[in-house]
Amino acid sequence: MTTQDAPAVPTPATPDAVGFGTVYARRGSLRPQQYVQVDASHLSPVLSRPPLGEYLGRLWQRRHFIMADSRARVEAGSRANVLGKVWLVLRPLLDGAVYFMVFGMLLGASRGIDNFVGYLLIGVFLFQFTVRALNTAARSISASRTLIRSFAFPRASLPIASIVREVLSFIPVLVTLIVIILVLPYLMPVINPDGAPITPHLTWRWLLVPGVLALQLAMATGLALIAARIVARVPDFTQLIGIGTRFWLYGSAVFFSLDRFSNLPTVQAIMQVNPMYIVLDMTRDCLLYGITPQWTSWALLGAWSGVLLVGGMVFFWLGEESYGSA
Repeated sequence: MTTQDAPAVPTPATPDAVGFGTVYARRGSLRPQQYVQVDASHLSPVLSRPPLGEYLGRLWQRRHFIMADSRARVEAGSRANVLGKVWLVLRPLLDGAVYFMVFGMLLGASRGIDNFVGYLLIGVFLFQFTVRALNTAARSISASRTLIRSFAFPRASLPIASIVREVLSFIPVLVTLIVIILVLPYLMPVINPDGAPITPHLTWRWLLVPGVLALQLAMATGLALIAARIVARVPDFTQLIGIGTRFWLYGSAVFFSLDRFSNLPTVQAIMQVNPMYIVLDMTRDCLLYGITPQWTSWALLGAWSGVLLVGGMVFFWLGEESYGSA
């Protein structure tokens, strides 16, 4: 065997040298390659799980990336349609119109509800935001396997970015809802000439709505983190989410009044502790009826939101090392 045909020889490593694999000499040369020593003290496995406090700190450090990614995805999603961002508002409006015709006109669900159109739109708009956030975030881990296996970053940034994206999409929807509520007293004589007149309630209680929506967002984030971990492990769970949210829709009094179940006290009691029903009821009281929500509603919704957010984050963090596996 000639010198030119000699096989590659592994370079001997010193104890202080750190590499990412075995280094070989060039073919045809027996002289070892020069080693470059690397400080590995700051390196960590891609699939490692840091302590919870450090994990939250890393998540906060990536807040600018989360916001930029969310904005870019909102813009990309809008460009895919001819009407663009108009669909963000048009879709819930069309859903509200369908529910109004089916439940309000055909099934008579509007009986006994003051300002049924506003009542219905608040229910549809706010409930759809929660469902969209849950569905989008639930698939965020399973749809990003390659990214997760390639880079070390807090995996919670993926479902949280999905939540932020839905928040950005919901802003024009919320503005549209406010405008509709303000002009409803002038539109109702045209929409429903036989209906009772609507009294506008533009009061200081409107200032309470951001607090209600913040608690709703915390609740949705906690649920999304729980769903994201489960779906990453069991993709079929997305089918159960669809069925569960349909039950949740009917149990949240989106298009009918809780008084319809006055002869079923157990059903009423269950619905009254439903966090989504509490969100809708408090928002309707503030925007439509000029009523200050009871402190018990604040306490119950705050408890739901706190438990779900903290529990969801811890539950998701415990599975941090498993998200890159098949």
